[in-house]
Amino acid sequence: MVGNIILMDELFKSYHKVFKIKYHFVFVIKYRKDLFLNEKYVNTIKEICTGLEQRYTLKFETVGFDKDHVHFLLQSVPKYSPSQIFRLVKSISAIELFKRHPDLKKELWGGEFWSDGGYVSTVGEGINAEIIRKYINNQGRKIDQVKLSDFL
Repeated sequence: MVGNIILMDELFKSYHKVFKIKYHFVFVIKYRKDLFLNEKYVNTIKEICTGLEQRYTLKFETVGFDKDHVHFLLQSVPKYSPSQIFRLVKSISAIELFKRHPDLKKELWGGEFWSDGGYVSTVGEGINAEIIRKYINNQGRKIDQVKLSDFL
């Protein structure tokens, strides 16, 4: 339970409303650095996601890493727009990464962890969500980049 909102079987319930809103986000590391080959940064991102879930009404359902980017399948509430979630996750994760790993500033020449922009889409349940989950879970498992169409 977060505030007056309860997560039950993937449905958020609040007062007289029930909703299920899912997004697929992709964030790319600045300069396409292959920092996610280092397990300590991957683990830090996972810890940050857990903290965000506890602080905000978000649920990171699936997280997948490739060497230079990360995919999130997450659930949220209508009070947060996709752009707010985008900004929230990118800013807090970057701040925390630099705080916990000061060496990153040298690696990224001083300031930003994430590249500008990124990707976001809404995800419907059923086959659409299963395709996205499978795609995210297969990140980093092949040398060649996996394409979403490979799972259709």
